[in-house]
Amino acid sequence: MDVPENLKFTKSHEWVKSLEGGIVEIGLTDFAQSELGDIVFVNLPKAGDVLKAGTSFADVESVKAVSDIYSPLNGTVKEANQQVLDHPESINSAPYEAWLIRAQGDIPAGGLLSPAEYKALLG
Repeated sequence: MDVPENLKFTKSHEWVKSLEGGIVEIGLTDFAQSELGDIVFVNLPKAGDVLKAGTSFADVESVKAVSDIYSPLNGTVKEANQQVLDHPESINSAPYEAWLIRAQGDIPAGGLLSPAEYKALLG
């Protein structure tokens, strides 16, 4: 499993990348996409939608099932990735480039795992 060193991770298999100005990108990990199988549809929130840490903000549909995606932060959606909406399969082919949303807010203490901690979670 690919676990980039420049990202943080959640126990529910989302990745978080810090950008400038307190903005973060959120996407699905390589592990998550491999477990889901071929992703065929993505339902994302709109800019301005409120996020609550630990609650679902989107879902992805694969050939196996529909799965919720959970927010690592309390805050607001700044942008949804139109490319992923148009080409959901990009999550399978490039999970760390196919971000789902850009958001701004506060991440609860202890809410994110380091790459080493995430690798340990995966076993």
